Amino acid sequence: MSTATTTSIEPSAPPARSPLVSWLAVISVMAGIFSIVTTEILPIGLLTSIGSSFTISDGMAGLMMTMPGFLAAISAPLVTVATGRIDRRLMLGAFVLVLALANFLAAVASSYWLVLISRVMVGVTIGGFWSIGAGLAGRLVPAESVGRATSVIFSAVPLGSVLGVPLGTFIGDIAGWRTTFLAMGSFALCVLVVLLLTVPALPAGRVTRLNVLAGMLRSLNTRFALMVTFLVVLAHFGTYTYVTPFLEQVTHLSSGLITVFLLVFGAAGIAGNFLGGSAVVRYPRATFAAAAAMIAGATLLLPVLGKWDLGALALLTVWGVAYGAIPVCSQTWFTKASPDSPEASSVLFTASFQATISLGALVGGGVVDHSSSALVMTLGGATAVLTVLAVWVHRVRNVPWPTAVQ
Repeated sequence: MSTATTTSIEPSAPPARSPLVSWLAVISVMAGIFSIVTTEILPIGLLTSIGSSFTISDGMAGLMMTMPGFLAAISAPLVTVATGRIDRRLMLGAFVLVLALANFLAAVASSYWLVLISRVMVGVTIGGFWSIGAGLAGRLVPAESVGRATSVIFSAVPLGSVLGVPLGTFIGDIAGWRTTFLAMGSFALCVLVVLLLTVPALPAGRVTRLNVLAGMLRSLNTRFALMVTFLVVLAHFGTYTYVTPFLEQVTHLSSGLITVFLLVFGAAGIAGNFLGGSAVVRYPRATFAAAAAMIAGATLLLPVLGKWDLGALALLTVWGVAYGAIPVCSQTWFTKASPDSPEASSVLFTASFQATISLGALVGGGVVDHSSSALVMTLGGATAVLTVLAVWVHRVRNVPWPTAVQ
């Protein structure tokens, strides 16, 4: 890839900092991502209560998942290009502030359209913060600690599911869904304070141009990465967005048990994240295919075995382990497809992932409104099967992974 497609702006070296302050900076970035992930998927646990407050259908309420993804997909590449010369510390703080304001707006919204406006703000935050924060570990800690710091930052993703969403659902059950968003807004303000106190000035480094992203699409491996990511994320979020209505209407669980089931799903996701992260380095195709196959099996069997509490719980556990591995599998595939452009790979991964989250929620909402949550699970399972087939085609064609230019 031509070096003319990037602009190099060497940042000044930050002053020497104590290890404690450096790791507090890492934790503040992790907390920022945790608050973003939690806010993004929070409506999954609050879907029916928010919908009943505004007298809208489950499918219409699913727009709360659709809006952030589409905006994140647009803002990820645009923010990377437009803010490339602005201090990263200031940009991180600005996006966390927008996140706090979005949560406060949702908490006081007098109409559903105001809730959707708040979700637009969340989407801009997702694309902006992720495009900057995901690769900051190397600028916050010494070189020998970068791997560990990166793991800490990305642990926010499964933690958002295992802690954020069940806790938010619990708060919503006892104090109302508006209180949940109020709490998330307050948490974001706390993150903002810690971030500004601990993260050093971060002048811009390398600036990725839009033609880098366009050039990546000429790679067969990148196109496969887009295809398998599209299919598996469509399968997951087209179904998981409406798992609460399914557990209410088919499994007949109480709101308290639904919270417990979502907690189990999140805990399984953490396990899947570490298992997938360990396996995907050596077996990128097999790990991706196995995760997609587990999602397919779980969602296809839910309409049959999900009528019983234990059956639903067992399948949600399998599903959680599988989905926990999907983000790292997808990101690894994008990175292996363009090893010389890690930042551009991260932006393309974020944009495609978020856009498909929105499409999955939108398609699933249409099916729920015109049919049932059980049919959503069946269609999602069939889509996950297509993911396995796509990975198999990549393997059969024996498409080689490119090597990085030294």
